Amino acid sequence: AFLWLIFFSIVPMFGIIMAFEDYNPGLGMLKSPFIGLENFRYMLQISDVRQAIVNTVIIAVAKIIGNIIVPLTFAILLNELCLKKIKRPIQTIVYMPHFLSWVILAKIVLNIFGYTGPINQILGFFGQDPVQFFGEPSLFRPLVIGTDIWKSFGWGSILYLSTISSIDPGLYESAKIDGANRLQRCWYVTLPHLSNLIIIQLIFSIGGLLGSNTELILLLYVPATYSTADVIGTYVYRDGLMGGRFSYGTAVGIFTSMINFTLLFITNKISTKVADYGIW
Repeated sequence: AFLWLIFFSIVPMFGIIMAFEDYNPGLGMLKSPFIGLENFRYMLQISDVRQAIVNTVIIAVAKIIGNIIVPLTFAILLNELCLKKIKRPIQTIVYMPHFLSWVILAKIVLNIFGYTGPINQILGFFGQDPVQFFGEPSLFRPLVIGTDIWKSFGWGSILYLSTISSIDPGLYESAKIDGANRLQRCWYVTLPHLSNLIIIQLIFSIGGLLGSNTELILLLYVPATYSTADVIGTYVYRDGLMGGRFSYGTAVGIFTSMINFTLLFITNKISTKVADYGIW
């Protein structure tokens, strides 16, 4: 694990110097002309970067909210299920998308919401015109956010279910004797025991706020949806790597990492002050 950390996380950090150079692959990182903060100044002047940041924040915030609320709700509902024999089959079914690659999931979503897919066939049955889901900018974000939540909520519920299973059953019995109904027992017994876990999940999620699902978006978006679909990761890939502007792409990546670290630090500080709980 230590060797993995060195070769894949520490050694590549040397490439940061490209952000301060006019990088030329023929000259290499050590001999390319040094231009200081010029790449960062240029980045802040481009409207495409600002739009990518806005798109990233919107998608990331929606994903954070959804990936906390949906797994939490699912875990509580599953725990309250009276028919215990069907709990395990339900868990197995909702875990399955987690083990599929983004390529397979993207293909499934493309087939379901495609122009001739089942969703449009249902709309046609009710007399509605087919919808170009992946060509309509206003529909792209909900599709990406929904796909991400669908993939991860089953796996994310494992932590909540394991924590719920460790709660003393006597607390539920006491609350029941005091007249608390099932909803009140969830609110006053279950949720307080999950608060620390929710905080940790929130801190880690905010720490990667600007790292929105680049892989999924790359597989789904088209030029018509760039206005709402283009996030920092896709912008760096398209303009920095595919466009051959390696120094500029590195500068955007560093800028994103700095913001992520700042948000992580601030969130942890607030959590420590308010809830007396943090990751350090």
